Amino acid sequence: MTNDIQGRSNSALYRAIWRWHFIAGLVVLPFILLLAVTGAIYLFKDEINDTAHRNLRFVEPADSITLTPSQITKAAIASHPGEVKAYTAPSAKDRSAEVDILGVDGLKDTVYVDPYSGAVLGSLWDGGPAGSPAMYVVRKLHSLEYVGWFGNRVIEAAAGWMVVLVITGIYLWWPRGRKVGTFSMKATQGRPWWRDMHAVTGLYAGTVIVFMAMTGLPWSSVWGEKFYDYAYSFGLGIPDGYWSDLPVSSKPVSDAVDHAPWIMQNQPLPLSGAETGLARTLDAVATTVEAMGLAPGYTVSLPAGPTGVFTASVYPDDINFERVIHLDQYSGEVLYDAGLADLGALGRWSEWGISVHMGQEFGLVNQIVLLAACVAMIILCISGVAMWWKRRPVGTLGLPQVPADWSIPRTLLLVAVALGIFFPLVGLSMLAIAGVECAIYLSSRRPHRAR
Repeated sequence: MTNDIQGRSNSALYRAIWRWHFIAGLVVLPFILLLAVTGAIYLFKDEINDTAHRNLRFVEPADSITLTPSQITKAAIASHPGEVKAYTAPSAKDRSAEVDILGVDGLKDTVYVDPYSGAVLGSLWDGGPAGSPAMYVVRKLHSLEYVGWFGNRVIEAAAGWMVVLVITGIYLWWPRGRKVGTFSMKATQGRPWWRDMHAVTGLYAGTVIVFMAMTGLPWSSVWGEKFYDYAYSFGLGIPDGYWSDLPVSSKPVSDAVDHAPWIMQNQPLPLSGAETGLARTLDAVATTVEAMGLAPGYTVSLPAGPTGVFTASVYPDDINFERVIHLDQYSGEVLYDAGLADLGALGRWSEWGISVHMGQEFGLVNQIVLLAACVAMIILCISGVAMWWKRRPVGTLGLPQVPADWSIPRTLLLVAVALGIFFPLVGLSMLAIAGVECAIYLSSRRPHRAR
């Protein structure tokens, strides 16, 4: 008797999890495809940008000393009138220098200059950290920022659901004494072949998919903001410094720097002191930060207004060298200087995770592994749809049946609550799906009036 009851309970729980795995998978499938395709492209943004704009990004190395930053910006402004916003030093001997200029039309362009001759190589609309207009579009599609705050939250929910789908998928795959749970493709055709493809792909790619989802969440609005707040509250995020006795502005670091470490992006910029004397030159600031050991390829953002500061930053592939330095525009005093080693444990781990997420920490191996994970996500979407299409009765959605005993899946409730708390937008969407489920269930039990 006890075994019979336990068997029915397990069966009901299995059907409940299967139903939610099925419904959630279909709902978030378009967004998982979007994340996978755009993510796979963006992994190789540097290679794509270098190939598409080679004439702008590369120069012939010379034995002569490179021009000073002021000479380079002067050449850029002569060919592209406007206000200089930032200067980026060459990252290697065969790389051009970049000057960001806000034109009279209100648009910011990046002007590429040969650091040896001062020749202007051309310009592109400033794509920020994406490096080009095309990769800017890919980046915005990846986060659905084109849809505004709502799109960002949809992507956040999809990332949370990716974790849930992997967990529930492993549960559904688990053999539990049955001759299923295959580790390799066994079927050769039909729905069993798609089932094996779905299960085997999810089994081997699941861990990497969870890693990609979790390391992408720090950029999100709800989860990322809470993670940041808790990391700082426990002393595990960014160290104190912006909250010292130095006056700060209302503008965040992200307004001054295209690509600052994530953990610092929302911190307020400090303010320069008394407006006495002339502001420091770009050459003097570049000399200072180079003497401080700032890695090649750094960017110096110019002060915004009389109380603004110079901000020198670098975000290289090796995040051990990432760094942000703020300098008083009049005295040249270093107001703040922080790198990866200055962050708390969660700050360092999140920076490392983001770097791996973007495919830059371990070079080509990093890119290939994540590309394989993106391809696996696409295969999971295609195989999931194929299984559904082949098993559904004609003219119906073919949803897995609701367990007859609605009291059995209470075991699932505790897990759902925990996941809903950890992923708030997943919890909100769970409530929405549960509401629809209850409405359908109640409407099916309502007696129909005879005509």
